[in-house]
Amino acid sequence: MNSHEPQPRGDLVDPPDWMTDRQKDTWREVIELSPSGLLKDVDASVFAVWVVAFDLYQEASDKLSRTGMLIKAPNTGVPMQSPYLAIVNKQAQIMLKAAAEMGFTPASRSRVVVKKSSVGPEDPWSAIAGG
Repeated sequence: MNSHEPQPRGDLVDPPDWMTDRQKDTWREVIELSPSGLLKDVDASVFAVWVVAFDLYQEASDKLSRTGMLIKAPNTGVPMQSPYLAIVNKQAQIMLKAAAEMGFTPASRSRVVVKKSSVGPEDPWSAIAGG
């Protein structure tokens, strides 16, 4: 672990004004579910990328479930891959890359250390128990 790692200030809280209501809801829900102190204000751009990619992934997945993976080409009627499949795949890649940067995947989460004081109230018995 890098003992000289910069420690950014300010926990990430509010979504940007430009996000849609659905994206803002996702932002707030994920912030609430994340460990306290994990995401800082400086992480807003990476988190915004993840939130928008997740929103597009959901929308394209919904449309893909309605159209199926193959559609008829408009001019020829020949079966072709649904354009929604490409969107789903691309957004999944973006989400995974951003998620790994923020410690949202199981593998990346195992490398993240959150200071005990930022996780919650300190256990009053820890000093007595020697911890």
